[in-house]
Amino acid sequence: MKVLYFSDTFLPKTDGVAVSIKNFSELLSLRGHEFTICAPRYGEGDFERMGDNIQVIRFRSGYLPSYPDIKVVLPSPGKIKKIIEDFQPDIIHIHTPGLLGVYAVNAAERFGIPTVGTYHTLMAEQEMYVSFYRLFKLDKLFFKINKFKKKMNIDDLDKFVKFDNFNLRKKIILKICNDLYNRCDVVVSPSHLIKKQLADYGITRPVTVVSNGMDLKRFTGKVKSLDNSAPKLLHVGRISYEKNCDVILNSFKLIHDVFPKATLTIIGEGPAIPSLQRQAEHLELKDSIIFKGFVPNAELHNIYPQYDLFLTASTMETQGLVVLESIACGLPAVGVDSFALPELIQEERNGYIAPPFDVKKLAELSIRLLNDPEKYKEFSKNSIEIASGHEMSKCVDAMEEMYRKLIEATKGKEKKGTLLDIFFDFVNH
Repeated sequence: MKVLYFSDTFLPKTDGVAVSIKNFSELLSLRGHEFTICAPRYGEGDFERMGDNIQVIRFRSGYLPSYPDIKVVLPSPGKIKKIIEDFQPDIIHIHTPGLLGVYAVNAAERFGIPTVGTYHTLMAEQEMYVSFYRLFKLDKLFFKINKFKKKMNIDDLDKFVKFDNFNLRKKIILKICNDLYNRCDVVVSPSHLIKKQLADYGITRPVTVVSNGMDLKRFTGKVKSLDNSAPKLLHVGRISYEKNCDVILNSFKLIHDVFPKATLTIIGEGPAIPSLQRQAEHLELKDSIIFKGFVPNAELHNIYPQYDLFLTASTMETQGLVVLESIACGLPAVGVDSFALPELIQEERNGYIAPPFDVKKLAELSIRLLNDPEKYKEFSKNSIEIASGHEMSKCVDAMEEMYRKLIEATKGKEKKGTLLDIFFDFVNH
């Protein structure tokens, strides 16, 4: 079959969505299926092919001032029409609810092509990128004002964030996302907990669960034992504001008070790095918090086993590939009770779950685990067991079967032309 992907984020920018697209398209292409991936143009590092059966077509794009890594793809209806006419896809799969996703669902309806939408990202939880707090970089101003203080008062910043936290913005973003996904024939959720959340959000289309999966031949671990004299803590991922890495740093301050030789390593890049580096300095932990920057996914399976505990405070994970990778390598984890995380970090089985944004509880649970080597060993064993249910080949089987069933069920799907389509046809001829 021929599958046409649309995503507002893709390689060379590395994130969970890009990794998922790469994994599924490569493994399905080995079964004889053909893919065209429509994605933003980044410039340096762009490529046009991933093997004989996968082509990548890039689109001109701008970016958000508050998050330059988020690409805003410019309208190209004529280009999309030509791609569809040339490629003749059996199915269109939308991976993001950005502008490319909107263009894709419009084209799918126009040409009567079955459409799948994967809910990779809870966009309503990323409304901070249209927040005046972020747009005007008031987080940076806060740290500059406090640079002469020996210890900063995080509570002052938290109050300001809460002032900007309501949410007309969130409701508008949720409405836009729902309108797009409710125009798909099937919605894919990476986890069962997110499937339930999507129903609460107002998604009315059929939702099927297909894990993003991972290569357990590569991410494989042994049961770990703990030497708590100098515990090594780890966080991996896009270092963006919605990941709440500031919460992790504040929690680590309390952990470090109990374990003075403890270290925290942050792997990844993103817009929040400069403020986190300033925060580490103000917390007087500059020598104990290591910012390693970007590390290719191809190397991560060798890095996770070097650490003792994975920490995350993200409140918007639809699955959390880095959490899955870390537990597959045998790491226990401490996270927060939000969306899909409790599906991978299971309370009292392979880790602990704290309330979102609760700095003290996150630290307390981490300290409890680091003080209990027997419990730690049990949690490590259970992490490997939990990850075993996400073997990539099983996930590829599920996606392929869903594609086949959808194509069969939507034969003769009605085409929906609009006056806008007629206008663009006129403009492009």
